[in-house]
Amino acid sequence: MSSCSTSSETQPAVSGGCGCGQAVAFDGASAGYKRALGGVIAINAVGFVVVALGSVWAGSASLAANTLDFAADAATYGLSLWAIGKSVQVRSGAAFIKSGSLAAMALAILGFAVWRAFVGAPPEGATISGLGLFGAAANLFAALLLVRYREGDANVRSVWLCTRNDLIQCLAVAATGVAVMITGSRWPDLVVGVLLAAIFLRSAWQITVQARQELKAATAGPDVITHSRQSSASV
Repeated sequence: MSSCSTSSETQPAVSGGCGCGQAVAFDGASAGYKRALGGVIAINAVGFVVVALGSVWAGSASLAANTLDFAADAATYGLSLWAIGKSVQVRSGAAFIKSGSLAAMALAILGFAVWRAFVGAPPEGATISGLGLFGAAANLFAALLLVRYREGDANVRSVWLCTRNDLIQCLAVAATGVAVMITGSRWPDLVVGVLLAAIFLRSAWQITVQARQELKAATAGPDVITHSRQSSASV
């Protein structure tokens, strides 16, 4: 763990050894964060298995989004864990991979939603709501593990953003199941699938912007570092 991070595991610390007096974004190099991230990876792995089975049963675009999300989170959070303590270039590269996976998921969900719009039958609403609530509970637990570490570099922040989005997504999925049961139509499921894809794309863009800023700041002076941190905090 960097000496610049020892004063706090939850907020960016002030460098005491470089003499520059600049705040250093938390890079995840703490035992507490690693334990929390390991727990979140396990939660997502279990969630993937459960929701994948339900998605096949229900034939739902919103549950398909949930399934892809659980799988991608388990994989990319593992990448985040591996990248902790490595160089800015490596950690930013991990963030780029995560943003790319989010964008790919968004496009896959959009494609599935369009296909379902033309050939699909109404999905099973009760299954959608039940699995949506299961996913919400899983992601609420994950968010509670990570809430102390919601601020940091692009690698750390991307984990928080994805987990926060997952909780919102699962609540939307649960509400979608209710709408499908009430209307007897597949359209609520398809609309939510498209909206979730838009959320994924926005998060991918946020992660990419912060990672690029950190890469640029790593080779620039203190003034650029400070400006980069202020800009990323406003995204």
